[in-house]
Formats: sequence, C-alpha cells, structure tokens
Amino acid sequence: QVHLVESGGGLVQPGGSLRLSCAASGGTLLIVNTVDWYRQAPGKQREFVARYTPYNTNYADSVKGRFTTSRDVARDTAYLQMNDLKVEDTAVYYCDANVYERTLGSLDYRGQGTQVTVSS
Repeated sequence: QVHLVESGGGLVQPGGSLRLSCAASGGTLLIVNTVDWYRQAPGKQREFVARYTPYNTNYADSVKGRFTTSRDVARDTAYLQMNDLKVEDTAVYYCDANVYERTLGSLDYRGQGTQVTVSS
C-alpha cells in the first residue's frame, strides 16, 4: 500500500525558511506525478499553495516568488521550499499526490499534514 509521509514543518521566525518533504513509500516502482500542496490555518478553509507537474509549476499569488516546489525522482519525494516566511503562512500543510505504483496503477494520495508556525 502506498503512503505519503510529510516532514519538515516546525517553528520559524518571520523571514526564515523551511523545506517540506512529501515522500511516497510502500510500493514498487513508484513514480510521483502531479503534487498539489495545500494549507489550512485554524478557522480557515483549505487553501491551494502550489502545484508540481513534470511540465510546469503553479503557485498561489500569496506565495509566488517565495515558495518553490520540486520533485526528486530517485527519492520518490516532492519538496516545498518556503523562503521569507510570514506570520500569515502559519498553517498545517498537506500534500496531495498522484502516484503510480506497478500493481495499483495511478492513484491519488494525501499526506498526513505537517505544522508550520511562523512567529517571533
């Protein structure tokens, strides 16, 4: 069974950086295709942050120029590099990925979420 495991969240001061990871595991010949990053702050709706595809990337206006998403094919892992973090970036961050596995085919999975807190 394929799982997505997120890591990299934590507490950082405004202006700081964090790199989130979204790693696929548990299957054979995994290929991470499209990856969407979302976040949800307390009392707010889930918000789109960024999308990675093998052909391009897209970002929400609120993070454009500060966040970068990428994929490491060899590690079956996607990343969200977050620079110049602001207090309003505080949220639980989730990755949704379409992952190909040899016996299951291409299916959508969701990570467990990782907390990012930006505070002085």
